[in-house]
Amino acid sequence: MARKYFLKPSGLPERSPAGIDYQKELNQAQYEAVTATEGPLLVIAGAGTGKTRTLVFRVAHLVEIGVDPRSILLLTFTRRAAEEMLRRASLLIDNRCARVSGGTFHSFANSILRQYGRKIDLSPAFTIMDRPDSEDVIQLLRAEMGLNTKERRFPRKQTVGEIYSMALNKQWTIPELIERDYPHLTDSLEELLRLYERYVDYKKGKSLLDYDDLLIRLRNLLAGHEEIRRRLSDTYRFIMVDEFQDTNRLQAEIVRLLAATHDNVMVVGDDAQSIYSFRGANFRNIMDFPKEFAGTRIISLEENYRSTQPILSFTNEIIRRARERYEKSLFTRKQDGDTPLLVQAESEQAQSRFVCQKILELREEGVPLWDIAVLFRSSFHSFDLEIELARHNIPFVKRGGFQFIQSAHIKDLLAHLRILSNPQDAISWSRALLLLEGVGAQQSQKIIHWLLEGTNPTERLRSFEAKGKVAHGLRTLAQVLEVCREGERPAEKAQYLMQYYVPILKRKYPEDYPKRLRDMEHFQGMTERYRNLERLLSDMALEPPTESVDGVLAVDPDEGPLVLSTIHSAKGLEWHSVFIIWALEGRFPSYYNIDTEEELEEERRLLYVAATRAKENLFITYPVKIFDRGLRTVLSRPSQFIEGIPEEMLEPVTLVDEEEERGWGS
Repeated sequence: MARKYFLKPSGLPERSPAGIDYQKELNQAQYEAVTATEGPLLVIAGAGTGKTRTLVFRVAHLVEIGVDPRSILLLTFTRRAAEEMLRRASLLIDNRCARVSGGTFHSFANSILRQYGRKIDLSPAFTIMDRPDSEDVIQLLRAEMGLNTKERRFPRKQTVGEIYSMALNKQWTIPELIERDYPHLTDSLEELLRLYERYVDYKKGKSLLDYDDLLIRLRNLLAGHEEIRRRLSDTYRFIMVDEFQDTNRLQAEIVRLLAATHDNVMVVGDDAQSIYSFRGANFRNIMDFPKEFAGTRIISLEENYRSTQPILSFTNEIIRRARERYEKSLFTRKQDGDTPLLVQAESEQAQSRFVCQKILELREEGVPLWDIAVLFRSSFHSFDLEIELARHNIPFVKRGGFQFIQSAHIKDLLAHLRILSNPQDAISWSRALLLLEGVGAQQSQKIIHWLLEGTNPTERLRSFEAKGKVAHGLRTLAQVLEVCREGERPAEKAQYLMQYYVPILKRKYPEDYPKRLRDMEHFQGMTERYRNLERLLSDMALEPPTESVDGVLAVDPDEGPLVLSTIHSAKGLEWHSVFIIWALEGRFPSYYNIDTEEELEEERRLLYVAATRAKENLFITYPVKIFDRGLRTVLSRPSQFIEGIPEEMLEPVTLVDEEEERGWGS
């Protein structure tokens, strides 16, 4: 008879050999948060202060003192985060922690609605649609309603889905959202409202729920049925919520309703890291928690395990200026370290040169590229730097945006410039022709064949037999290309092309053309560094290196590339050395994106999040003498968030060109 070998659940021990010495394992503030069991608790967890560790130990502590694991509810923003916390808690004590209810708000809602959905006329067999599914339904319905005709542009399905989702998450009406965030779509408001009604009816008739419906239906179930509300509240006697500063109004309401029969709610978060209002997150949730839950105990985690004290002193000063905040001051036992630097550059190109040179110096000192990050407010802020990195053969990966030549509107401009450089470029001709009204794929190929049969494609453009809009478009394009050819500098050509392209941009991207227009203006500024069109196009064609750099700069295969990232995508991460570029008043905060005091304060928190990513080195840079075409003004001041910070906290540095300093320049 074969011998039996028993597998333990999840590969975890049945029970740890001894109880946990919580005071030894945790600092004083963490210990207080972990052992506080009854009543409402707000844990303000500063950056790098061991937030996750605190949650893990609290789960273990509750189970260890005899709380039924099934009465603990741990809500996080990713399934992986919940699973990892419960796995670590199980390793601390035993596998009872695996019976804790842990997951996202949406997964919890799904589970509850399957059980009690009939109370709100919802079949337990409902189907959940992901975002692409929802967008496909919107596309189907708008076609049925005749809203996708060529005669009138209607927002794309992605934009429509975003509008409906944001209105629900912020608990605004669609008209309120349009007025606030999409004023250029006011003309489509009536159709958007009619389409929304059809969308709601379609989902109801086919037992479909999108992600937002899960939260709406759960809130309605809890609010409208006292028996179920009390039953669930009695079931989940201890509620814990991670990243509470990132919750929206719906999620905060759900937490309040789930705690109907008790106030044993612990929320963990950092008001200073509330930066996701564009996704519906509500800063007021964490600020007003003590009002929602009377008698709330507030514990601040302030001992930082990430950064040096000079970096923390600087970040403390940034957030100290916030209009509304919880009092805390981060400190560390790592007292030694370099003071953060504020680097003033004469131009964007000089800024890029400094970042590249400093990165190479750090690498020579033994800092691997993967432990260095360049952070920025908006994705297009790194475009010039990407070119400079490619010149220096520094491999990088970009997160939280698109790489420069991958943006459609920049590709459109480059196609016209490539035609000027090489009139035989059939691919660029195709892109330029497809922008014209009335020109489809087949006709564009016919036109290209005609153009390339002769020696002067631009001249032949005028003589191609066409009628109406197509004929007018071809003549206009020919005239634009001829005028552009006369200009000597790339900047002149780009400026004239932009005047031609802006009406096309508004027609092609009616929902977000203002944002794309700012990208183009930035591109126009970049062209001013070039005197030669071929050099510009060559640089733009350089894709980021993906292989190791040869010779003295060889990158170890395990080292990985440098990280370029928007600040939003960098939250929760950390690096040895961090560069924050474009800390320029007018760009960070952006004059284009700030309409209210609340938005300005979120920009301040964004800079705080960026600075607290650094462990050892922090460099903040800004170019001066930047002319903003939209504002018709020159931007030269450092960001208001850092202006006036004492030099002992933020040391100023001015870049000097070595050749000019030594008189070697021509």
